[in-house]
Amino acid sequence: MLTVRPYVPADADLTIDIFLRAIREVASRDYDQAQVDAWAKVEDREAWAKRRSSRLAWIVQYGSTAIGFADLVPDGLLDMMFVHPDYQGIGAASLLLTTIESEARKQGLGRIFTEASLTARPFFERRGFAVLTSQSVEKRGQTLENFRMEKSLR
Repeated sequence: MLTVRPYVPADADLTIDIFLRAIREVASRDYDQAQVDAWAKVEDREAWAKRRSSRLAWIVQYGSTAIGFADLVPDGLLDMMFVHPDYQGIGAASLLLTTIESEARKQGLGRIFTEASLTARPFFERRGFAVLTSQSVEKRGQTLENFRMEKSLR
């Protein structure tokens, strides 16, 4: 059974683990090893924890196990959404996105937007997001392609 709960500061390490594993084991299908190595790093745990706590963020659980997380910046940016590799395809990301959309509507936002990886683009397209542009971003000396995407909430 999937449930969503608010992120709490004690969740920092589990979100780091989910983030790193999702990139290394899932996004690695779409990015080469050098790109994965550049992207899958958290150099400052305290900065990570502070960033997650500075915005609305949620944890999705399968039973009592945390399996994914997402956050929403006040301007409508869905900054991060990752699901543990062992729990892909069971609806965790969909539940997180539904939660984010509901909260964004409560806040009166007319849209949400994200920078989706090659891996995440199809998920977002299936859920009504449109690609605004493709872009190249630099991470620790590597260039990664991603997509600026947006969904109207009206």
